[in-house]
Amino acid sequence: MVVLGLSVGSVAACGGGVSRSPDQAPAVDRAVDRPYLLERVGEAAVVQLYADGFDALPLDQKILVYHLYRAALAGRDIFYDQRYMHNLDMREVLEQILTHADGVDPETRAEVEHYTKLFWINTGPYNNLTARKFVLTSSPEAFAAAAHAAAASGAAFPIRDGETLDAMLARMAPLFFDASVDPSVTSKTPGAGQDILAASANNLYVDVTMDDFEGFTEQYALNSRLVKRDGRLVEEVYKIDGKYGQPIAEIVGHLEAAVPYATAPMAEALRALIRFYQTGEAADREAYDIAWVRDDASPVDTINGFIEVYMDARGAKGAWEALVYYVNREKTEAIRTLAENAQWFEDRMPWEPQYRKEGVRGITANAIDVVIETGESGPVTPIGINLPNDQAVREEHGSKSVSLSNVVVTYDRSMPAEFRTEFAWTPEEVARAERWSSFAGELTTNMHEVIGHASGRLADHLDGNPQAALNEQYSALEESRADLVALYFLPDPKLAELGLVPAESHDEIVLAEYEGYTRNAIVQLRRVREGTQLEEDHMRNRQMIVRWLMDNTNAIEERERDGKTFYVMRDASAFREGVGRLLAEVQRIKSEGDYDAAKQLFESHGIHFESALRDQVVERVDALDLPSYSGFVQPKLDAVIGADGAITDVTISYPNDLMTQMLEYSGNLP
Repeated sequence: MVVLGLSVGSVAACGGGVSRSPDQAPAVDRAVDRPYLLERVGEAAVVQLYADGFDALPLDQKILVYHLYRAALAGRDIFYDQRYMHNLDMREVLEQILTHADGVDPETRAEVEHYTKLFWINTGPYNNLTARKFVLTSSPEAFAAAAHAAAASGAAFPIRDGETLDAMLARMAPLFFDASVDPSVTSKTPGAGQDILAASANNLYVDVTMDDFEGFTEQYALNSRLVKRDGRLVEEVYKIDGKYGQPIAEIVGHLEAAVPYATAPMAEALRALIRFYQTGEAADREAYDIAWVRDDASPVDTINGFIEVYMDARGAKGAWEALVYYVNREKTEAIRTLAENAQWFEDRMPWEPQYRKEGVRGITANAIDVVIETGESGPVTPIGINLPNDQAVREEHGSKSVSLSNVVVTYDRSMPAEFRTEFAWTPEEVARAERWSSFAGELTTNMHEVIGHASGRLADHLDGNPQAALNEQYSALEESRADLVALYFLPDPKLAELGLVPAESHDEIVLAEYEGYTRNAIVQLRRVREGTQLEEDHMRNRQMIVRWLMDNTNAIEERERDGKTFYVMRDASAFREGVGRLLAEVQRIKSEGDYDAAKQLFESHGIHFESALRDQVVERVDALDLPSYSGFVQPKLDAVIGADGAITDVTISYPNDLMTQMLEYSGNLP
């Protein structure tokens, strides 16, 4: 599970105020003489990520990070292909035009560059948060002329055997220009009579509908593409001699190179991951999860594989991603304190006792600095992660939680201050946000991951697999549950007792977080500029919680002033009481696998919104020229090779340019 950073200077992968909302990013010192906000591309901000502690790492850890970095890059195109079957060809066409543009009309080139940058940031032609398709604004004729000019300058396009350039352009024109062709990458609520898989354009299924699962049992639910051939379902397994075999082989090669530099527990986990990539078997994936969780002290770590299921409308297929990071020792104390006291919180959860865990397993918690994020984790990045997702492994062996410290800093330092003022009701609310939203947001993010996702017990009849019962509702429900845990315990005096909050300011911190979480439910509508429903799970969970509180408590009030709508948190006690009631029901739904109750909860409160309200929010945001989300430019690592061929050092640099990095990643940098 991940927490999405949905603040201005960046964007998404778990949560709301519990994952950062636009007015909740840390208010840290901005007097830093280096760029964070690099450019604006339409609704998106492009920001640079820094990893300041890398140079201080010992050489063996630098070399370890370097090999893991190469493994992260080796799998990048797996996610491109998973996200949309035409992605790689579309990217190649765009990059060939941009790198052979001497004869291209300047206006057309600018439009192609704008579209391509959005394509890179979102890993294809679908907005990362709304799941909706965006299209080129140039005419098909101008685009074709640009392609011909690029071809004359030496561009090599992905033309099929016997196909002309014009035929390729005609075949691909709907992909670039027609928003009604494959309109949504993931559609969990497509409308009456429509199938959620058929309505989703991702490449996780081919010619498969939900009806096809009757009488069929998946052997490789997480790590396969499911296709229908000759009337029967076939699992194309992601493994070294199966689907995506070539990039997986490259990943494995870099992981093998990393093993000699890893600690003994980490080396064991890497070997288990290699084994899973070789076989694709669920038992080997479970063995890797266990080995990864047991490695609770290594200073360097990686996440690499088919992890999150948000992109799959039925919540089963894992999207490939990779992160490489090292522990930020200075920022780790608070998150570890939560982990050490997880049982105290579990014993006081506001749900029925039969759903409480006894003997909470070891939770490893660290603040980290990220060196690279690829696949589903980048360029749009999370701010917090709790893994593994396998509930049975979590209950038996524990979990790891990480807070992405340098990502949070980047969000803040690239964020316009206007986000803290436009949607706040009073100057006092603004002042609280400026003083405490950073502190409260980081704390609740940690609580979301450590005592949220890691909490709760399932009924025996689910066999440790609530996803199978809750299907497309599971991810949004689980993100809601983790948010609610953090919101519920934020006012608890135990936090002051543990030294996690200053007692004299505790009430102000609670107000700042509750107000920010409430505001976020309206501010997030700026990202959904078409339609009247939310598709992204984190956005659904935030709206569900706030709208449920509005309908069932007196905690939040909708007010109007000067033609503008505000969501105002008016009673913190009622807010917490309502959160407790809702949390008890959400846990019951998860523990029992109550699909109908989950669907009703989100259909009633979490999916639908009024277009007039969205249009007002968009108008207010656009008037202030505020971005809706961000993509991160990653640090770059280079190995220094000695005369004997061995690595003698690894250097880090910061490209400060999205186009340069993306072209270099795909091998098209001139």
